[in-house]
Amino acid sequence: MLKINNLTATVNEGAMTILNGLSLDIPAGEVHAIMGPNGAGKSTLSYVLTGRDGYDVTGGSVEYMGKNLLDMEPEERAAAGLFLSFQYPLEIPGVPTMTFLRTAVNAQLKARGAEELSAPEFLKKARKIAADLKIKPDMLKRPLNVGFSGGEKKRMEIFQMMMLEPKFIVMDETDSGLDVDAMRIVADGVNALRSPDRGMLVITHYQRLLDYIVPDKVHVLVAGRIAESGDADLAKKLEAEGYDAYAA
Repeated sequence: MLKINNLTATVNEGAMTILNGLSLDIPAGEVHAIMGPNGAGKSTLSYVLTGRDGYDVTGGSVEYMGKNLLDMEPEERAAAGLFLSFQYPLEIPGVPTMTFLRTAVNAQLKARGAEELSAPEFLKKARKIAADLKIKPDMLKRPLNVGFSGGEKKRMEIFQMMMLEPKFIVMDETDSGLDVDAMRIVADGVNALRSPDRGMLVITHYQRLLDYIVPDKVHVLVAGRIAESGDADLAKKLEAEGYDAYAA
């Protein structure tokens, strides 16, 4: 579903190489996790996949559902079902949460040639998902993420994800700043979207999230490339031993 081959990428107009020959293959129906030390390139990978400005691909390829992802504009990637859950979700003052989300949902449905949701259909779906995630109704009436705690912002990210029903999900350290209860709720939302035709890439520093979202494979990212891959037990090994074994 997502095939990354020998990917290299730079920042600061080529001044610094962050991804250095990264290769990764994530089939549909699988959840893969990437772990690694600070500065390894984890967030850079998520930004390159979603087309964020300031990150320049200098080599390699990324194939998404049979298409060249790197040839697509960010909005085309989103319309094709690629979703990024941010480490630090943005606040958008003046933009009501529900207005934003209904516009996004219907824009993606239209781009895929599907029928848009009516207002009653949208509200019914939104209320059901919000209840599952223990999101209070008043949160949905506020401007997007404005005045939310860190945990509330993360729940709102998962709420958006479940409303949009993307084909491929990239989670960039979504567990950052979450307490145990919030992490469990977020993980339940993610697990509800696991399906044979959807892929996920979970980027995290810590193994604790992977107790709730159990990955099919775990990859260790060091110095911009995959240093080792294994099953879920690899995450527990990293938690216990750290990354010293991968130091240059």
